Amino acid sequence: MQNVLYSFKNAFRGLRYCFYTQRNMLVHAIVGALVIIIAFLLRVPLTGMLFLLTAIVLVIITEILNTALELSIDLFTKERNHLAHNAKDTAAGAVLLASLFAVVVGLCILGPPLWNLFK
Repeated sequence: MQNVLYSFKNAFRGLRYCFYTQRNMLVHAIVGALVIIIAFLLRVPLTGMLFLLTAIVLVIITEILNTALELSIDLFTKERNHLAHNAKDTAAGAVLLASLFAVVVGLCILGPPLWNLFK
């Protein structure tokens, strides 16, 4: 049981590290929280909420993996290397793709009720 608690402690430490050191992680979390608040205010159905939460969590997960990959590459080499550069850019591309997906999901779910609200 102690090993499980130790694993959770390490996992939370990793999350804390990402939130304190990665500016984009905080931006993703704030935007995600605002989207959920707006969804509650608009009384978005449970299915819509699940899609929104899935998109938000996907962005945060990709940002965490991007951070882990960048740290691993920096540990391995500090020299300029085109393979390291390409690996970092590819991971950043995954975050971009997840973020674009989240925007599309948000527009599909929140767009119609917001449009009706301002009509």
